[in-house]
Amino acid sequence: MGNSFKMVAKTLYGFEEVLANELRKIGAQKVEIGNRMVSFYGDTGFMYKANLCLRTAVKILKPITSKKVRNEKDIYNFIQSIRWQEYLSLEDTFAISATVNSTIFSHSKFIALKTKDAIVDQFRKETGERPNVDTEYPDLSIDIHIQRDLCTVSLDSSGGSLHHRGYRTATNIAPINEVLAAGLLLLSGWDGQSNFLDPMCGSGTMAIEAAMIACNIPANINRKEFAFEKWLDWDLDLFEKIEEACLNKTRDFHHSIIGIDKEYSAVRKANVNVENANLTDFIKIKEGDFFESAKEVEGPLHIVFNPPYDERLEVNIEEFYSQIGDTLKQNYPGTNAWFITANLEALKHVGLRPSRKIKVFNGKLEARLVKYEMYAGSKKAKYKN
Repeated sequence: MGNSFKMVAKTLYGFEEVLANELRKIGAQKVEIGNRMVSFYGDTGFMYKANLCLRTAVKILKPITSKKVRNEKDIYNFIQSIRWQEYLSLEDTFAISATVNSTIFSHSKFIALKTKDAIVDQFRKETGERPNVDTEYPDLSIDIHIQRDLCTVSLDSSGGSLHHRGYRTATNIAPINEVLAAGLLLLSGWDGQSNFLDPMCGSGTMAIEAAMIACNIPANINRKEFAFEKWLDWDLDLFEKIEEACLNKTRDFHHSIIGIDKEYSAVRKANVNVENANLTDFIKIKEGDFFESAKEVEGPLHIVFNPPYDERLEVNIEEFYSQIGDTLKQNYPGTNAWFITANLEALKHVGLRPSRKIKVFNGKLEARLVKYEMYAGSKKAKYKN
């Protein structure tokens, strides 16, 4: 399988610990947490596995080299010093993304342009021809990251963001990002050991991610492709072995996963996505109004949902969040209920005290993941037992 090398898994704010735990569980070495990223070591097979299995990673980068740079000429010379024909042939296309966090350099687009010039010039000098840029479907995605004066060049092994799982073809207004949904579920402690409900399920993302966690199904098993499949060292046999080994680790699930939405159009879309994910045996999507519902199952129930909280979904926030609190309190005993909201004012109207509040982001919106514990019987009775 070759030697181990360093990789970087990018993630969303607040999920660094969750991602580090995921990496350790699947066998990563030297796991180190950073800001919105976790670095680790593994071999080529592990890189394939990380892309397939990680639920809270957005991208897996393979750094190839780094160097201190002081100006644009340094960057050009540094990029030219890399033997690009080891990664790219003349017939291949490439794309560059750059991130800059530095006082010396300010424009990431300019850095990307300089990188492109250096690569093209190297090919022209050596072959008289040049590979083309394709920002949509490149054969090689190159990632440039400048932190102060340190420039790191990486190959992007994922391609499009790993939240594009491949199962979601139908969406509603404001669908939740799949990586965000998986991260919220893992932060909530969801492990598939009880019944699950998403009472405002929209296009079904939360229920699907919950089922995949419960059954230990690789997060990106339905994805059409990864960037590493176009690399010069792509090993199909190795990938298929890794994929088979991951699928052999799926487990049975003996509880129910239910999604409810009051919009028929949402229910229809959610059912399409559940079918795309091959999870119809595990998930039931129903039309219904959460505020008129009650707990239907015996024993513990785990609720995670994403209620409306912004201008795209018109609701009377005060009344709506008050109804969430009332419904949970009156109709859902023996339940751990979690939801995310970016409307921090709205939480005041729930009328219940959260037992946990975790800061996360939904896109650029600062949000909170909150937990409400609904006891069966009185709280005092619980502590006496």
